[in-house]
Amino acid sequence: MITFPNAKINLGLNIVSKREDGYHNIESCFYPIPWYDSLEVIEAASFGFYSYGLDIPGDSNSNLCIKAYELIRADHDIPLVEIHLLKNIPMGAGLGGGSADGAFTLKMLNNLFELGLSHSQLEAYALQLGSDCPFFIKNQPALAKGRGEQLEPIALELSGYYLAIHNPGIHVSTQEAYARVKPQIPPTPIADLIHTTKNEWKEVLFNDFEASIFPNHPEIEQLKKEMYEAGASYASMTGSGSTVYGLFEEEIESDQWKSIKL
Repeated sequence: MITFPNAKINLGLNIVSKREDGYHNIESCFYPIPWYDSLEVIEAASFGFYSYGLDIPGDSNSNLCIKAYELIRADHDIPLVEIHLLKNIPMGAGLGGGSADGAFTLKMLNNLFELGLSHSQLEAYALQLGSDCPFFIKNQPALAKGRGEQLEPIALELSGYYLAIHNPGIHVSTQEAYARVKPQIPPTPIADLIHTTKNEWKEVLFNDFEASIFPNHPEIEQLKKEMYEAGASYASMTGSGSTVYGLFEEEIESDQWKSIKL
């Protein structure tokens, strides 16, 4: 069985408060985009995980695809499998690629072995993998709160727009991203801002991490400026960076930016 985990972008991202468990409460709109990895799961005589494409740093045993399989197998009698992952979505880039891979593994195992798990059950497994993993179970535009796991579907349609997107290859650690962030309750919730006209987003919809990251990495800020100069209706860094995207009403030709029709 083969499937294609996709990336996501953040439309606005507010750091609302610091939690007692060390995490932060956020407020954001998650939107799925058509930039894909390729994931195959097949029954096998012995378990194996194989990755191709972009190099995945760190211990492969910590990969979320493997952890997803282990979670399901702990509760359900499923056979051994081989997992093959073709990695196209950059890692640690604010695009949720690793989270999507883990969540899609859960969904594939559920379908492949006819486990009959509901969306809510799959989301509970996904939350054990990471805060934004549950989003990829239903994989539809949603307002995200809490750590990112409290999801509310939202009627938001960006089809017809073109997305210019670029990852400059700058690694931004979680510690660095939160270093200058001052949690605060925003004057207007993203749930309200997202329903303003898209041409107004530039003035009202922000990613709080930009204030923390741009001073250390002016090249990321410059990339956002270049997208506006090229005519973007809206541009932003996604997640905690370092990927920047711009929404355009017409297709943009660029050797630097990846162009995706939404």
